[in-house]
Amino acid sequence: MTRIRTALIVGGGIAGMSAALELHNAGFEVDLIDLDPYWRVYGAGITITGPTLRAFQGLGILDEVVQHAYTGNGIQICNVEGEPIDLVPTPSAGAGNLPGCGGIMRPVLHRILSDRVKRCPIRVRLGVTVETLASGDDRIDVSFSDGTSGSYEIAIGADGLFSRVRNLILPNAPQPEYTGQTCWRLVAPRPPSIERRTFFLGGKVKVGLSPVSKTEMYMFLLQTTPRPPHLPDEALPGKLATLLEGYGGPLEHIRKSLGPRSRIVMRPLEAFFLPKPWHVGRCLLIGDAAHPTTPHLASGAGMAVEDALVLGQEAARHADAASLFEGFMGRRYNRCRLVVENSMEIGRREQRGAPASDQTQLVEESLIALADPI
Repeated sequence: MTRIRTALIVGGGIAGMSAALELHNAGFEVDLIDLDPYWRVYGAGITITGPTLRAFQGLGILDEVVQHAYTGNGIQICNVEGEPIDLVPTPSAGAGNLPGCGGIMRPVLHRILSDRVKRCPIRVRLGVTVETLASGDDRIDVSFSDGTSGSYEIAIGADGLFSRVRNLILPNAPQPEYTGQTCWRLVAPRPPSIERRTFFLGGKVKVGLSPVSKTEMYMFLLQTTPRPPHLPDEALPGKLATLLEGYGGPLEHIRKSLGPRSRIVMRPLEAFFLPKPWHVGRCLLIGDAAHPTTPHLASGAGMAVEDALVLGQEAARHADAASLFEGFMGRRYNRCRLVVENSMEIGRREQRGAPASDQTQLVEESLIALADPI
């Protein structure tokens, strides 16, 4: 039987770039397309768990990530006044004394991955997406939005929460739903006192600080609210300052420092869990296209990279698309389901005002489970 040798990756984010690298390493000729003609990335920092660091190690980018990121151990739990009340362990997930957590600016991670892609013989096309996908016995024929077409042995949908590929191959799939929480993110200078991820629980909103480098951190704030209207950029500092009223410690300083130059992003949290299978014919969904999650377990990026690693491993084991995809699903479905369902449950506990211990218990249990081998 002829082995699969050509692959199309739709989506140039973390999942897509990682999949392109791993399929290239498995001997595939890879085309990677992304709708954005400038291949930009949006957002602030992202938190990294121990399993995510292990995934970066498997992808071969750990040293570069550590060079530009923050890594450490533990989650400091504080009350509204900023006083420490608990320390949640973050178990290491790999050999070589890997840290248990970390953080990095999303544009920095994008650059690390895109530089790797550019150094490989991976064909990257920007400003284009798929129009149609038609699976045959041994090929999948694709028409693109720029009028061109191509034929591949597999196609991978890595095009995110509002995946066009998902809509094409699974038109009756669930659609992203607002979870009841909106996430505010702010990039700010990192004071020496913030030595690890820090949560502030017990108040009207959940707030956290995540170091992302030696000099920077980002703050996230989860607001329970009906889906908010769009706010102009100039209105964000004042609204965020209002939400932070009553919080002490470093959050008081952050509130007082908010102004027109503050780097603030506000996004409603949307998620759902896609029942299996995540593949139809010769097309497979990965990353947020298959299992979009809320950030409560800080595992979205890690799950995307793990998807890519497993995809590459299964591609090396199986000569046909059906066996490759079934092998992938067998290793990924339950693990990704745990992340999505537990993340959403943590969010529900936050919304109903559950005690801090109930929230942190599920975080700790989930991180222990995710430290298991993939």
